[in-house]
This record gives sequence, C-alpha cells and structure tokens, in this order.
Amino acid sequence: MAAALLGKSRRHAHAWLPYLALQAPDAEGHRAIVYHGKVVGSLLPATALRERAGPSIFIVGSGPSINDNDLVTMEKRSGILLNGAIGLIGQAIAEPLAIAIEDERFIWRHFALVRAHVSPETILLLSTEVIRAICEIEPAFLDGRKIILIDNIRKPYRKMLQSPDSLSALPFVVLDGERETGLSLDPDKGVFQGGSVAISALQFAMFCEPREIGLLGIDIVNADQPRFYERAGQVAGSGIVRARSRIMAHFRLAKEICARRGITIHNHSAVSALAAEGFGYDDRFAREKDRP
Repeated sequence: MAAALLGKSRRHAHAWLPYLALQAPDAEGHRAIVYHGKVVGSLLPATALRERAGPSIFIVGSGPSINDNDLVTMEKRSGILLNGAIGLIGQAIAEPLAIAIEDERFIWRHFALVRAHVSPETILLLSTEVIRAICEIEPAFLDGRKIILIDNIRKPYRKMLQSPDSLSALPFVVLDGERETGLSLDPDKGVFQGGSVAISALQFAMFCEPREIGLLGIDIVNADQPRFYERAGQVAGSGIVRARSRIMAHFRLAKEICARRGITIHNHSAVSALAAEGFGYDDRFAREKDRP
C-alpha cells in the first residue's frame, strides 16, 4: 500500500505510517516519540550507549550454540543481546549493556518476553518498525525507557530510498569495492542493515570504540534449528541462512575497519559460519566439557 501511494523511493514508509512520528532532536539530541499525536517516549543519541560501555562489548545472539557458552563471567553491562537472547537476563547475564531488536515480527511473537525481562534501565536499540509495533501493542511500555533508534541508512525515517552514490558521498560511511556492503561509523545518522540484527548491533559496538568485540550465538549455519528459547516444532521462520553471504560480507568489512581502529573481534561460537571467514574460534566462554 505504501509503495502504491508514495512510490518506490518511499515505500519503506510503512515502518512508521500511519500514526508514528519521531520528532527532530533537541539541543541534547533527544527526540520525542509521538503516537496518535501523543508523546509516548523519547529517543537518546548513540553517545548514551558509548558512555555506558566499557573496553569489552559482547554481541549475544540466540543461536543454538549459546547453550554451549558459560556466560556467568561476562562483565556487567558488556553484552548487547539480540532478540530472544534477552531471555538470558537475570539468569546467565545479570545486566546487559543493551538489547537490540529490528524485526517487528519478533515483537508480535515475543513481546511478553520483552516485557518480562527488560528493565526500564536497560538501553533499547530499536528500529522504527519495532517502535511502531510496540506502540500498537502497548505504547505505555516506552514511557521512561532509554531508547536509541536503529535507522536503516538505505531506507531512513521520513527520507527517500538512498542510492549507492548518495551513500558513498557520506564521510561516515565505508562501502566495499562493489558498493553493495557498507558500515556506518555514526549510527545516529543511520546504520546498514545486513540481513541480521547482529550487523546493526556491530555498528553501534564499533561506535563505542571498545578494545574488543566478542560474538556469541551468532551461528548462521544452523538458523533452521530451534533457538535456545524455542522448542522443537515451534521454530519461527528465519531468513538468516538465505542471507548468509550478505551477512558474512558485512562481518568481513567490519573486521577490516576494526583492525584499522585497534579493535579486535573474537568469535566465541564453535559452530559459527564466522569460523570459515577468518574469525577463528575463541573458547573464552566455552563450558569446561566443551573445551578442546
């Protein structure tokens, strides 16, 4: 419907239409979230994440391999938890740095999980469509929350679809030689969505300039298997396997950029597709029974 009314260059407007509006930032970079004409929350700049982050940031996915990790030793406020990994809060992970959700389907299926596990003090990295979905379910949930926008740089909020030419001209954007893969060094101005929310979380982590970034539960090769919070026969569909080459291209580019910026990326999943892409395997979080 959005494509028919607004044209191809603005068809992504379905992410916020018809009732969601994100106001322009004030002097401190805060933006009001307005739904049905009423302010229901506020967006913070990405510096709120950087100010809370330490020298190590761990991006924690919900791949089956997360069951093989012992996360008790993970530093407080060091993990960015993706989607269903929020179920680890209060159990294996006492307090995360942030959570990241960019696919509204997760909200429609698992909002009860979000409500049950996410503290009002936890930073939320949320896409426009996820914010809209929460507004449709329970707008009061956003009140007082620490929310940072995941804005799709190719399909930005209230702007036209961006071409490779327009993106390559931006000083905070790094594109590969084919200009099909890119990363943003300034997430307040948008991030590249690369087939997995892990790619968006990675750009926020890089912005924080830690000493190291660890990847856990980012398996990719077994996305058709139950995630650690799912049961057999109740697995939600995933496009991760089909998007594997796209996801890997973003990780390879990130590795190059991080190397130049003095940031080391570690892969802590023994079964991850990352192992075949030069990331190796670091057993720091492996349970004793799983160590070589």
